[in-house]
Amino acid sequence: MEKQYFSLEPVESNRLTRIFQLIFGIVCIVVAIFWLIYNIKSLKSDTTLWITIIFLVGFSLYQINAGLGKATRFIEINKDKIRMKRNSLLPVKEITASEIEKIEMFPLNLVFFIREGRRIYLRFGTSLADKIEPIKNELANFADAHNINTEIKSEEL
Repeated sequence: MEKQYFSLEPVESNRLTRIFQLIFGIVCIVVAIFWLIYNIKSLKSDTTLWITIIFLVGFSLYQINAGLGKATRFIEINKDKIRMKRNSLLPVKEITASEIEKIEMFPLNLVFFIREGRRIYLRFGTSLADKIEPIKNELANFADAHNINTEIKSEEL
């Protein structure tokens, strides 16, 4: 089994978009530093200035991260491990086949039952309708190769 990579983003960002995100993030950092230096005397008394600076720095860090391509959600199925980035802000989660006890497949999400008692959820959403079935098929092949129990369930309201 070779490595299978599936993007979980509804729209793939191109190089030009990532360049603009990177530039915009750098501009936001520069504005935050300028705002800090320009208002250094009034920072002691006004909390809205601190909130503005913290927001600008946080937003700029997110934009830089997205511009570098590190904020894209994905699932990657290798020979003996699964790597996934479930959230654009959280780090990549890696699960080896020996850690997985069971996989439950729902129409719009997956639940990985880990041997130590934890559960890891991967939610697809409705915008990824064309990517869900290939991911489920590849996970079923992965589970069969490693003797992992899989259950296909339907959600009832």
